[in-house]
Amino acid sequence: MTKTIGRDAYARLVGTEIGVSAWHLVDQARIDTFAQVTEDHQFIHVDPERAARETPFGGTIAHGFLSLSLMSVFAYEVLPAIEGTRMSVNYGFDKLRFVSPVRAGSRVRGRFTLAEATLRSPNELLSRTHVTVEIEGGDKPALVADWLGLVFFA
Repeated sequence: MTKTIGRDAYARLVGTEIGVSAWHLVDQARIDTFAQVTEDHQFIHVDPERAARETPFGGTIAHGFLSLSLMSVFAYEVLPAIEGTRMSVNYGFDKLRFVSPVRAGSRVRGRFTLAEATLRSPNELLSRTHVTVEIEGGDKPALVADWLGLVFFA
């Protein structure tokens, strides 16, 4: 995380871009590891020769859920911590679209805009962050999402 800020300062960030992560490589080794963990071995992800022959992608592509899961590391790089936070939890998504495939060997990064910061109780804040996962050199993003999080205060 880049810095720690107060609740009021965090609320003032609504409507602004909070930050952009570093680029992260999505190579075949990462795709294969994700396939092992999730037991999703569809050939478009794990068989470069067949994917080159039988798909319009020219080779393997990352699982959509792999691209989605990288949002966590992107968030750690750019989202500020809020003073007094006891814990934060993933609350899900209101919107999620996989726009473009991430080809093996591509680099991706996350772009974060805070859309909402609502205090649901004195000790609980709901945040909604618009996230775009960009593909280096791509015309379209890998995905766009409205990511919900709950922040619990001591």
